[in-house]
Amino acid sequence: MTEFETIAIFNFSHEIIVLKSILDNEGIHYLFQNENLVSVNPLASYAYGGIQLKVHPKDFKIVKEILNNLNTNLEIV
Repeated sequence: MTEFETIAIFNFSHEIIVLKSILDNEGIHYLFQNENLVSVNPLASYAYGGIQLKVHPKDFKIVKEILNNLNTNLEIV
């Protein structure tokens, strides 16, 4: 895990639920640092540095694509 690097930071634990499922389905190894701390005390998220998504550098490209797709592929009806 020492090789893992932060690729994204989230403020609240509800923001990572769908992302976890996608990363699991893609077989990508990841770590959400501070997830438990922020879920216990959401108002202190900024003090903890938020929930940091850490992945291996070899997975950066695919994870960036996943993050971009989550932000742009929402269909409003």
